Amino acid sequence: MTTYDVLFTIAGAISVASALLAVSTKHLIHSALWLIVSLVALSGCYFVLGAEFVALVQLLVYVGAVVILVLFALMLTRAPIGRSHEHDTPLMQRAAALVVGAATAALLATVLISAFGNDKKRVDGGTTHALATRLFGTWVWPFELLSALLLVALIAALALARLPIGRRDTARGAVK
Repeated sequence: MTTYDVLFTIAGAISVASALLAVSTKHLIHSALWLIVSLVALSGCYFVLGAEFVALVQLLVYVGAVVILVLFALMLTRAPIGRSHEHDTPLMQRAAALVVGAATAALLATVLISAFGNDKKRVDGGTTHALATRLFGTWVWPFELLSALLLVALIAALALARLPIGRRDTARGAVK
């Protein structure tokens, strides 16, 4: 076993454990924080495998944008931050979800193992520099349009969150 194998195993175990904690915790904020830990550990797996571009995109896009947007949405919507008994799921529903998730994982593992087995495949896509040149040269305008769309959505969410809660009386302009 090499050092890379040990590092990959550690990062993978941290990623799996924190992903399980992210879906099993009763606190929404704790769930989002465990998701951050899981995604950072997954990025570590990509680093160990030598895919540094994918690892950095994982950190920037998922940890830096998506999870922060989820935390921002939780704060804006006034969602219950702590444990909420009205949002708890029954034990039977959780058991059924566990069975369905395990069956899906087993099916996916069976398909992937039978498709690839122990064959070593090499993906020739060029270097990280060539990929970045194509991605940010050819596809720079769709990325910019998407970032503008996300900025408009964030500003709209902030504007909607600042509206008073309740029904507005149009004759007097008062909130009931």
